[in-house]
Amino acid sequence: MIYLHAIGFGLVTASILALCSVGLTLQFGVTNYINFAIGAYLTIGAYFAWMVNGIGLNIWVAMVVGGLLTGVMAVVLNLGIMQNFVRRDFPVLFMLIVMFGLSLILQNVTLAIWGANFQNYKVSSGQELSIGPFLLTSQQLVIIGIAVVAMLGVHVLLTYTKVGKAMRAMSDNPTLARNCGIDTDLVTNFTWFISGFLAGVAGVVLALNITSFQPSFGSDFEFVIFAAIIVGGIGRPYGAMVGALIIGLVTEVSAAFIDSSYKNDMAFAILVLVLLLRPQGIFATEGKA
Repeated sequence: MIYLHAIGFGLVTASILALCSVGLTLQFGVTNYINFAIGAYLTIGAYFAWMVNGIGLNIWVAMVVGGLLTGVMAVVLNLGIMQNFVRRDFPVLFMLIVMFGLSLILQNVTLAIWGANFQNYKVSSGQELSIGPFLLTSQQLVIIGIAVVAMLGVHVLLTYTKVGKAMRAMSDNPTLARNCGIDTDLVTNFTWFISGFLAGVAGVVLALNITSFQPSFGSDFEFVIFAAIIVGGIGRPYGAMVGALIIGLVTEVSAAFIDSSYKNDMAFAILVLVLLLRPQGIFATEGKA
């Protein structure tokens, strides 16, 4: 029975992973450089929601507000920092260094503003519910539901909307997309907003799932995010969804066999195996999106 419960916990972890990994992989597909500050975005989204929740608003309303504010922050940072380097056509390696530097700055700004103490939301943990063989709280069920709705939203965005099709075009060939009349700057900013929004939401539900958080908690989650993206195929949103499911289940189910402090090592083992056998990712296809 403990293994079935672990699968339920794995679905919750996979849901949180999917939110941030899909947003991150969308951003990579459009910009062609990875956001190594994603952990800081999760953390700041959680603190934004904590402030809103602290004035008495419902946690789910606070989550949406936190996600929106993180999305706006992502666009502002893109316009104010990243685009200055992109326009000068700096190498991708240089952009990675910039993102690492931004991550350190955001972590220290978070620490300076909100301090190092652990915080938690004004919300009850929720009633434990038995759903078939799984034992989950009502909050965890909502987290899974949020992830499902978000993934369906991403699918609809990419498949049926003009901006989604423009994102896919930029992912395949940004120069051709620009020559075809696509406003690449607008699409890039929209992608950053979506990526930031999903990261902010992921930060809130992650904080809810672990019950408390502090300035480094998002960065501590970064490794499993990148593992999910690489396993699914970098720049491939649907691959990131499945990669999140694989990593989420593996890490939580392994905790039923080994000490839970080593469960992230299983994510590393899966990552190494995929890199050795299929470095482009399990679900790699032609094109990124």
